[in-house]
Amino acid sequence: MLKGFREYVLRGNVIDLAVAVVIGAAFTLVINAIVQWLITPLIAAIFGQPNLDGVLTFTINEAQFSIGAILTAIINFLLVAAAVYFVLIVPMNKLHETRSSGEEEPEAPADDVLLLQEIRDLLRDRSGRI
Repeated sequence: MLKGFREYVLRGNVIDLAVAVVIGAAFTLVINAIVQWLITPLIAAIFGQPNLDGVLTFTINEAQFSIGAILTAIINFLLVAAAVYFVLIVPMNKLHETRSSGEEEPEAPADDVLLLQEIRDLLRDRSGRI
């Protein structure tokens, strides 16, 4: 049972998934910092407050409802999605487009082909015919 578990964990896709989770967590910190320290202050500068939490609230039977908090969550989601799109997706698409539109470099001939070409050239130089 331990041998099977070890084989499962050491498979490439499990390791790749673990790396992706760690990179994703680190990237989340970057995106959250962009939203918190760049975009939210811009919103506060334009609209006078950084979020809508206190706006559009009402109370029914001592239960407080906040439409503004829901709108803030939706706006935060859209801002994070936009940041991911423009910081990650657009550059990756450009890179993919550049790689796929460019001509592929021909592979270098194998060593034996290079050796045969050298022999051919030497014979051509000696006899002048080949």
